[in-house]
Amino acid sequence: MGFLALFIVALMPVLKILLVTAVGLLLGTERIDLLGASARKYLNNLVFFVFSPSIIISNLADTITLDSLVTLWFMPVNVLLTFLIGSVLAWILIKITRAPQHLRSLIIGCCAAGNLGNLLLIIIPALCDEDNSPFGDSSVCSTDGEAYAALSMAIGAVYIWSYVYPVMRLSANKGTKESETDVSAIRDNVSEETSHLYSEISTEALLPSMASPSSEEYQDQVEEPKVTFLEKLKLCLKKVTGHIDFKKLFAPSTIAAIVGFIVGIVSPFRKIFIGDDAPLRAVYSSVSLLGDAAIPCMTLIIGANLLRGLKSSGVSPLLILGVIAIRYIILPSLGIVIVKAANHFGLVGSDSLYQFTLMLQYALPPAMNVGTISQLLQTGESECSVIMLWTYAVAAFSLTMWSTIFMLLVA
Repeated sequence: MGFLALFIVALMPVLKILLVTAVGLLLGTERIDLLGASARKYLNNLVFFVFSPSIIISNLADTITLDSLVTLWFMPVNVLLTFLIGSVLAWILIKITRAPQHLRSLIIGCCAAGNLGNLLLIIIPALCDEDNSPFGDSSVCSTDGEAYAALSMAIGAVYIWSYVYPVMRLSANKGTKESETDVSAIRDNVSEETSHLYSEISTEALLPSMASPSSEEYQDQVEEPKVTFLEKLKLCLKKVTGHIDFKKLFAPSTIAAIVGFIVGIVSPFRKIFIGDDAPLRAVYSSVSLLGDAAIPCMTLIIGANLLRGLKSSGVSPLLILGVIAIRYIILPSLGIVIVKAANHFGLVGSDSLYQFTLMLQYALPPAMNVGTISQLLQTGESECSVIMLWTYAVAAFSLTMWSTIFMLLVA
């Protein structure tokens, strides 16, 4: 199949995303104001607590089994690589551009976390439905594609709150500490003379008296406490876990992923909830019905949130270009190398749709949850809207081009 034919196939899903996003942007304008600030907040809460967990549970429970999970074992590794490589590239971008401290956590989040949720759930089934799709029978393709997209969404949700959130939180806390250090330094310089005088007076009180034992005798009398290896390890683990917010780690999407895996993998639970003869099939149908609202609502929220980027400023064009280069040039190029190498060494099967999904995970725009994390950390909120606006605007062209290239490579 030629490049132009594949380009048209790749363009259709992106056009669907653009149209729904444009509707969200229109509804968020002041003139219509159906998705104003308060409405977006309530709709975002519905998506976060109800719609998104529902679509994760329903898709995982229906499409993921123990056999398929064994077959798709490389996907969690692949998604983790996108996060790790993106973080390293973000660190390099920060060093090159000397980004302000309050924007560093935002840059890390935008480069590390891709939109592994609603975009894949739109793009992959839409590609399968196209007449000229290179992925074979549309029904088989749609079933497999939903499994790949659902697993990708679940893994992405877990990694965002278990990896990206703590990293962004550490970066934001570092910036706060540096600001406090600067204030303390000014305060110390003002009181330096007084402190020096106090030090001279205090030194006399620290000198040993004639009746007191010498420092060597005192050290002999007092045993130094010995710190064992286990105590050091415990202290190290306590320090690491101290930076993890377990309340955020077990977000609704994470819990939904766990429930979906259990229902899909454990055969007795699957027979109870999934299938035409399942006694509790009404429960699954209800959850699936709620999940159907997730994709349009998330896409509408993306459009309404992008409107804020038109009204905000304060981000260096070099930073925006750097994030775009990482997400749409460097990461997808590395993704081709990684997936092809994994296929060469037998780590992934010969399924062309699976390989396409793995490559596409490297070419996605930043996750919208990065904006949510920025709001939670109260750092770079307005700048996040600007970065999201430009990255999603470029994604319309980038996703189409990379989808065409990926299909040429795997077809």
